Order: sequence, then structure tokens, then C-alpha cells
Amino acid sequence: FVPSAPRPPVASMSVVEHVREMASAGLHSNVRLLSGLLLTMSGNNPELFSPSQKYQLLVYHADSLFHDKEYRNAVSKYTMALQQKKALSKTSKVRPSTGNAASTPQSQCLPSEIEVKYKMAECYTMLKQDKDAIAILDGIPSRQRTPKINMMLANLYKKAGQERSSVTSYKEVLRQCPLALDAILGLLSLSVKGAEVASMTINVIQSIPNLDWLSVWIKAYAFVHTGDNTRAINTICSLEKKSLLRDNVDLLGSLADLYFRAGDNKNSILKFEQAQMLDPYLIKGMDVYGYLLAREGRLEDVENLGCRLFNISDQHAEPWVVSGCHSFYSKRYSRALYLGAKAIQLNSNSVQALLLKGAALRNMGRVQEAIIHFREAIRLAPCRLDCYEGLIECYLASNSIREAMVMANNVYKTLGANAQTLTLLATVCLEDPVTQEKAKTLLDKALTQRPDYIKAVVKKAELLSREQKYEDGIALLRNALANQSDCVLHRILGDFLVAVNEYQEAMDQYSIALSLDPNDQKSLEGMQKMEKEESPTDATQEEDVDDMEGSGEEGDLEGSDSEAAQWADQEQWFGMQ
Repeated sequence: FVPSAPRPPVASMSVVEHVREMASAGLHSNVRLLSGLLLTMSGNNPELFSPSQKYQLLVYHADSLFHDKEYRNAVSKYTMALQQKKALSKTSKVRPSTGNAASTPQSQCLPSEIEVKYKMAECYTMLKQDKDAIAILDGIPSRQRTPKINMMLANLYKKAGQERSSVTSYKEVLRQCPLALDAILGLLSLSVKGAEVASMTINVIQSIPNLDWLSVWIKAYAFVHTGDNTRAINTICSLEKKSLLRDNVDLLGSLADLYFRAGDNKNSILKFEQAQMLDPYLIKGMDVYGYLLAREGRLEDVENLGCRLFNISDQHAEPWVVSGCHSFYSKRYSRALYLGAKAIQLNSNSVQALLLKGAALRNMGRVQEAIIHFREAIRLAPCRLDCYEGLIECYLASNSIREAMVMANNVYKTLGANAQTLTLLATVCLEDPVTQEKAKTLLDKALTQRPDYIKAVVKKAELLSREQKYEDGIALLRNALANQSDCVLHRILGDFLVAVNEYQEAMDQYSIALSLDPNDQKSLEGMQKMEKEESPTDATQEEDVDDMEGSGEEGDLEGSDSEAAQWADQEQWFGMQ
């Protein structure tokens, strides 16, 4: 065995070039240590490194801090680097270093000043200092802005409500990268016409094979952002049926969300399940899926979903929202409030997190705080009806019927006369004795459009109950239950059957309701009331036993005072981020 000759030292490389090599190789922790030591040396002997070398060391050190998520420290070092670069640009000649090899052309390959500013903006966004991020990027001349700079600016402008500037930046991204689909979605969300957006991609569609689907894709999401759920569903279904795009997780997720917005929870859950089977690590949209499962009383499934999502990532809002839904529908509102606030901290644009936190605040009697959250949800998702429903419920809870009526009328005019908006307006009309007849007309229109729309059926049944038209109510509910099974409908049918003395069938309906949602308290109360009427002696004995054993289960469901206090201690999470 003849040992190979030792590798000669790279005498031509300066220490700064070694730092650059390590940075390029992704050795961030090594860069941080060495650059930190070299910067201290430079501070003690300003002549040791040239201005350009100091600039490089500061940038590489800041990059390593950025990688370690020390964003404030990174901003400080990037700022120092830019100051050094400014001083460097004033110097016509670069001084040679005294303690290193002579400068080479390679050593003069300085980090891009524009890239440094972009990294600073990233730090500011991570620190939730969006104004500072916009200011640093605005300082870059338009001609020098790369696509990623324009994309970040577009998103920041949109978040700040500067729609015109956001549109300009998104268009610039598309001019440079015509297949930037997220930029296309950004433009559509800002009410830019689908035809105008499509015209910006037409050349690339015509020049590349198998891209004919893109114009249909743009058309579909144009419908999404104008709130035309039916046409959006039909268009995405036509895309999804094409062999080349079949089983695309993003399209299935969009379909699931559209079915949810249209009030078709059954198909929404089905599409979410299909997407989940195709991608077991899917996170996007799982907050809505968890909410739907919780509404159906499938709390064990919600708990399992939350655990699975936390195993995938606890740095996204979705797992926290899903766990919050489990707490909310278990009537642990303090815990739901904390989890919703944590989700908002991770993603301030999470509509589902805002709705969860708003609902928890409302149920805890903090209605004015809840209103703030529902308004923010509406700002982020103006085409989602459930955001308006939450706000209107707050107005009704505080007896602000006029505000609720104004909001319901605005939704009706903005989103159009469909079963959902008709039912929402009818819900408000039911609160005022003067508008009962109007509520009836609105509900009849809603049920004509969609006879199976559960919320409309529930409100119509409520109206018939007030009028004591139980037989009509029974017929309505039986018709609605012919092709679907819903806990609330079975329970209301049970109540109506009790009113007409059909006790045995009423008991059956309560049992079905509890089988669908074991936590449905009203079904349980209806069943217990019937049992007491049938056997008052036995019922009295059972009450005595319950008193002796204590009400442990109910305490668990509601959450103990100590638990509420524990979550209440987390008040620092509760504010809007």
C-alpha cells in the first residue's frame, strides 16, 4: 500500500474565500463560528481586512444567523453589511488586505446587495414587521427587482390593503415568469378579470405542449374568487376528469373547499378524504376538514386527525385549529380560545383560526372581541358565507338586530340569491316578529332551490314549531331525511313527534341522533325527559343515585374551573397578532 501524496495547501485562497466556500456548501454553523471570530479580529484591527472582505464576512455571518432563525440579530448584521457596502462604493480602489493573500478576481465576487435586502425583508416578515419589509424592498429600483422580490412585495402590499401596488407587482412576476400560478391566484383574488390574466399566459400556453388545461384552470379559479361556487365546481370537475390531471391533490382540495362553501358538507368531506388518501402528509385544508368532522360529532376522528397533523408539523396553523375544534365541540371554550390564538400566531391569515377564536369568544360572552375576529375573517375571505354567519350570530347575541339585518342584506346582494344567503337573511328575519312572513317566503325560496339544505330545513322547522304546525314539520323533516342522515334533523323530528304523542318513534329518532353525535346534549335531554314521563318513580331513583355518585362526566365535558384558569393564564396568546 502506497499512501497518496498529501494535498497541498490552497495557498491562493484567503480566509474570507474559505468562509464563502463553506457558506456555499451549506456549513452554516461553521460559517457562524469562523465569521464571528474574524469579525472580532477586524474590530480589534481595522486594517486586517479590506472593506470588501468586511462586507462579505458580515453578509455570511448574517446568513448563518438567518439559518438559525435569529432574525433580529440577522437584520442587525445585514444592516451593518449594507453600511459597509455603501462605504465601499464610495472608494474607487479596494485596499489590499495585510494579513491575507493578495486579492484575486474571485475574492471580488461580492454578495449581491439586492439579495441582502431581500433577506432583510424575509427577516422582517418573520418578525411580523411588514412595514419595514415593504420599506426595504421599495428601496430597490424597479428594474433591479427579481421575480421573488416582486412576489414578496405583491403579497405584502395585498396584506397591507395596497391593492393597486399589489396588482402591479403580481403582473411583473407574470411578465418575467408566465407560469407563476400563485401570482395568477393573487391577481384573481384582487378582482382582476380572468380573461386579462389568461392573456398574460397565452403565448406560453400556445408554445408548450400539454398546457391547454391552464386556460381552464384560470377560468375555474376566477369563478372561485368571484364566489360563483357552482360554476367553479363544474369547471374544476371538468379538469379533474381529464386523464392527465386526475387525482391531483390540489384540485381535490379546492373541490372540497368549494363544496364546503356551497354548504354541501357530505361531498366536501368525501373530497378531503380522497385527497388525504393520495397524500397522507397533506396539511392544507385539513383545518376545514377537522371542523366538518367536529360539527358531525365525530370527535374521536377529530382527535386522531389532530394527532396525525401534529406529527407532520406543529409549525402550521391547521393542527392547532383541528385540536381547537375538538375542544370547542367538547364545550371547553377556554382551551379552544388558546388553541385558536396559537394558530393565529403561526398564521395570521388563517381564516379558520379566526373563526374558531371568534366562536370561542362569543360562547364565553366576549361578544365585542369576537366581532373583531369575524370582521378580520371577512376581510381575508369576502366570499365565505360562514364568516358572515359568525358576525351575524354575534349581532343577534347582543340584540343588535338592525346591524344583523344590514349585514344579511349586504351578503344577499353581494353573494347573490342562493339557498345559503336566503337562509341567512331568513335567520335574521325570524328574530323580529314583524318580519316573520318575510322569513317564511325566504325559506320557501331556499328550499325550492335546495330541498336538502339542512340549515334551511332547520329554520323552516323552527318557524313551523312556533306556529304549532307539527304535522307539516314532520313531513318537511321526513322529506329532508329521505336522502341524508343528520343529527340535528333527527333530533328536531323527535321533538315534533313528541308534540303529536308519537313517543316510540320519537325515542327512535333521539337514538339515531345520538348514534350520529353521542355528545348532542339536546337529544339526550329529549330522551331523558321521555323516560321520566314514562317512569317517574324509576327516574326519581336514578336522580338519587346520580346525586350520590356526583356529576363527574358533566364536569369533564364542560372543563373544570382549574382547567379554565390554566388556559386563561395564557392571555398573552389571545390578542390579535
